Amino acid sequence: MSPSAAPAILLLLVLFLLSGGVLWHLGVNYDGMTGGAAAKVHPASYLAPLCLVWVMLASGDPVGFMVRTARDAPASLLLLVTGTALLVQIALRSGTGLAGSIDTFVGPALVMMLLVRIDPARLGPLEAALHGVLLANAGLGLAEFALGERVFPYRLDGEAFPTDTRSTALQGHPLVNALVTATYILALIAGGGRLRPWQRFAMLVVQMGALVTFGGRSAIVAVALLGGLYGLVATLRVLRTGRVPLLGAAAGLSLLTMAPLAVVALAFGGFFDTLAERFVSDGGSANARIEMLALLDRIPLHELMLGPDTGFVETLRRMHGLEWGIENPIVRMVLYQGVVMTALLTLAVILFVAEIVRRCRPGTFLPVLGFALLLNTSESIASKTTVLAKFAILMVALYRPLLRR
Repeated sequence: MSPSAAPAILLLLVLFLLSGGVLWHLGVNYDGMTGGAAAKVHPASYLAPLCLVWVMLASGDPVGFMVRTARDAPASLLLLVTGTALLVQIALRSGTGLAGSIDTFVGPALVMMLLVRIDPARLGPLEAALHGVLLANAGLGLAEFALGERVFPYRLDGEAFPTDTRSTALQGHPLVNALVTATYILALIAGGGRLRPWQRFAMLVVQMGALVTFGGRSAIVAVALLGGLYGLVATLRVLRTGRVPLLGAAAGLSLLTMAPLAVVALAFGGFFDTLAERFVSDGGSANARIEMLALLDRIPLHELMLGPDTGFVETLRRMHGLEWGIENPIVRMVLYQGVVMTALLTLAVILFVAEIVRRCRPGTFLPVLGFALLLNTSESIASKTTVLAKFAILMVALYRPLLRR
């Protein structure tokens, strides 16, 4: 018998509601360097194996459960093994980032193994919970912008960054907010979810407004270009049929009439000032993308294959002014884990995303493309993050799997 969606909903709530900023208020120093090692692993990474074991025992056939899960989620199993291998490599080299290997790779693999065991017919509550959480996240982001105060700011060992005025909402770091929100927007544009037309439109308006407050330039551009192109193609397809729904035509005309007024009102309210500031001043991101390639030239090829000395890499980063990050996951993984491990992790992630798509109904191309593009604009999965697990839940919730198990 297929389990209910309750374990998946619990995982969703923990993943999407407990950011580093929220955990700090709960007394857990998740994002910082100080404190116990156990606190550096996200609660969802502890919860995922517990939920999986719970469902496995409740099935009454633990051995059969494991066999069916391995058969239905081979890419998740590969990601689990590769993430564990990364953990072992880091431990053997006495490096840092053990928690990152768990949160970034092991956790998402376990989450997907749980999702494949749930009957698609039971996933309605999971989708409803996702819409509710992301609506609350967008609402909090907009409220933070309006009030000029961040409720759960991103912190490093308790220290917030007063010069960073971007909204942080419930996802913590502004770039994580931007990635999750942009992927959700593209999924809604492409027909993901079971929302009614007016609900979908209202949610898109709220999420797009929140995306501006999160300040992710790449996410804003991706949504504008990919979403705009998709909308244009869809409009041309409708016009070619020669039959335009009366309700759709009325809504379109109303939107064209009200949009200029809304834009003017937002402009006078200062809403677009934050967006303009982010595009004018990038905080050195463009230069960082150039300097990160110079690091590779400074390290011999034989050291790059299995991973250079991390102390030497840190020194090079300081010399090139890259203390705040290397803005590409592949380059960062090569520098810290080496070419071999980077190749294995990259293959495992690609197959993992392909497995998610295989479990979904058609129409996932737009959000998957947007997610893949945005992953490569920051360190993302090369550092500690839960975005892969969030992506798995988001896609499975919005694009119900076709196969019944």
